Amino acid sequence: MATTKTLADAFHETLKDVLFAERASVRALKKSAKTAKELDLKRAFQEHLEETETQIERLGEIFDIIGKAPRAKTCEAMQGIVAEMEEDLEDFGDSPASDDVLIGCAQAVEHYEMARYGMLKAWSEKLGYDEATPLLRKTLEEEKAADERLTRIAQQLAV
Repeated sequence: MATTKTLADAFHETLKDVLFAERASVRALKKSAKTAKELDLKRAFQEHLEETETQIERLGEIFDIIGKAPRAKTCEAMQGIVAEMEEDLEDFGDSPASDDVLIGCAQAVEHYEMARYGMLKAWSEKLGYDEATPLLRKTLEEEKAADERLTRIAQQLAV
């Protein structure tokens, strides 16, 4: 008879998914920083890249807290978002809209990450992972700030 899955199992599986997503985000941010034309946007991508590398370290701490090895599992959602970004860059990379398109793609990543970190934080609280919760809260705040920064930059870009 199969064992019943628990919220702790869901937390662990989602953590593995998010680790994959963050590693994919690092690659996407490097490409975005290289592709961006507007200096503020380039800087935003570079700074969030550094933040993302710290977030990956934080995920490692959370794996330690729950007593699991920090292993990633393929995140289909992030693969789809990154594939869409590649397609958009191919279509718009040399156009005047390229920075706007880059921002749209980056915000798709941020919104996915905010959804996942918000859920993980709530589950962490429910499961009593008192050491993990503030780490997840910090990352969630960083993802929200990155999204808000992208919105501000988008509003300032010339048409």
